[in-house]
Amino acid sequence: MSACICPSEAALARRLIELTEAGLPLVADPWAWLAERLELSVEATLVLLQTLQAAGVIRRIAAVPNHYRLGYRHNGMTVWDIDDAAIDRLGPLLGAQPFVSHCYRRPRQPGWRYNLFAMVHGRNAAQINDYREHIRSLLGSACQADEMLVSSRILKKTGLRLGPR
Repeated sequence: MSACICPSEAALARRLIELTEAGLPLVADPWAWLAERLELSVEATLVLLQTLQAAGVIRRIAAVPNHYRLGYRHNGMTVWDIDDAAIDRLGPLLGAQPFVSHCYRRPRQPGWRYNLFAMVHGRNAAQINDYREHIRSLLGSACQADEMLVSSRILKKTGLRLGPR
């Protein structure tokens, strides 16, 4: 654990991580579920989560859907060459689209002109193409070029794992 976590919280933090390694359960109130198992109040559980996040032990808490099981069998990372002066305005707009699961800015690299990335999910290839056209219209003249990197396989997504003691 981080030096920012006091020793009395370390065992509790470890238990919290062990309880959430496989993800939170699909229950009406996952925070109450977690609090009950930690023998804490919901408020104390949330404070512990916030402390761990502030200390850098937990980077984020997020849903990780399996798009394939939800019927979204076509996906790809769209990459965009956006005018640097417009990216702070256009990035959040792109990320807010309902068919974009995540969007982020990356520095340009030698031989790689793209600076805005957005993962797009659709039920078929035609839908993905429609989404890309929609993105192009949103980005307008600030977009110089784009490509789509198509997923060739599903990578296993996991959260924090502590391993054996």
